[in-house]
Amino acid sequence: MAETTTDQTRPTRRLSEAGVSIWLDDLSRELLTGGLADLVENRDVVGVTTNPTIFASAMAKGHAYDDDLAALQGTDVEQAVEKITTDDVRTAADLLRDLYDRTGTVDGRVSIEVDPRLARDTDATVATAKRLWATVDRPNVMIKIPATVEGLPAITAVLAEGISVNVTLIFSIERYRAVMDAFLAGLEQARANGHDLGPIGSVASFFVSRVDAAVDAALESAGTDDALGLRGKAAVANARLAYAAYQEVFSSDRWRALESAGARPQRPLWASTGVKNPEYRDTMYVDELVVAGVVNTMPQPTLEAFADHGIVLGDTVTGTAEEAAATIAAIEAQGVLIDEVTRRLEDEGVHKFEVSWDELLATTKSGLDAAGA
Repeated sequence: MAETTTDQTRPTRRLSEAGVSIWLDDLSRELLTGGLADLVENRDVVGVTTNPTIFASAMAKGHAYDDDLAALQGTDVEQAVEKITTDDVRTAADLLRDLYDRTGTVDGRVSIEVDPRLARDTDATVATAKRLWATVDRPNVMIKIPATVEGLPAITAVLAEGISVNVTLIFSIERYRAVMDAFLAGLEQARANGHDLGPIGSVASFFVSRVDAAVDAALESAGTDDALGLRGKAAVANARLAYAAYQEVFSSDRWRALESAGARPQRPLWASTGVKNPEYRDTMYVDELVVAGVVNTMPQPTLEAFADHGIVLGDTVTGTAEEAAATIAAIEAQGVLIDEVTRRLEDEGVHKFEVSWDELLATTKSGLDAAGA
């Protein structure tokens, strides 16, 4: 549990005041029974993201879901998973509803992901997103859709229905531009369909630490002093270039037309912000990506580390595109092609979530069997 403090200079408060929305990348029954409210109060958390890995971990620990599993006897395992996960997300959304209202629908959001096995199936993704939206039935929920090629038209179609979307698994600048285009197209269709654009929220989850993990491995294989000196630099540079692309798109005439109709921008969300290399500063993917109007979703260890010793020195992103491009160019000069790395990361990301989904199904089935024994 977070330590209560009234210190207005605490790092999480300073980060919030710098314009970064802190979202927690975690959800469990334990958090819903007091922990989340405490993090809102004392760690300035204003949103929650989930994914199959998070739910698989939550289900595998302890006995918090025993009563649910007992009540779901005779239910198909996939239906049981959907019931448990949507119930948790609905409860979290209710806990954050006041934040949603106070921030004018910007924060207080909770995300739930479409079955990752559908990542290459546009129509099934759309159908599942609509069902999850209706099942949770809370205005402050976002449906997570992966930024695969097949996911792009699904993003547009779901937004066109007035449904809020968290686009996940974005690694490359090129794909991020396609995501922003899908967002704009979705809002244009939503406006044509008569939806109020104001409550339609969206974030674009740009993954960070996984980029360094992959690039660092390639640089270490290269083995030169120049290559080794570039370790730990790719992810932040890639994210800063993404922000430059965001600035370009959201200053366009196309966006201004939607903004004048009441739309809110699709905020960049820094995801995968837990540092994977213990040699690096454990808050580097927060410290180095501070800029107003973005979200940083942190696993709880990163949140606690930042609350203890995070650094907020103002905007560390705006105006850094040229330097970031030079960093990427230097990395590519070592034979590490960022486009190849990010394509591989997307495939691996989808696969990892599929594995976690299978683990979630297996854990739930075991729980159902045990409850019925």
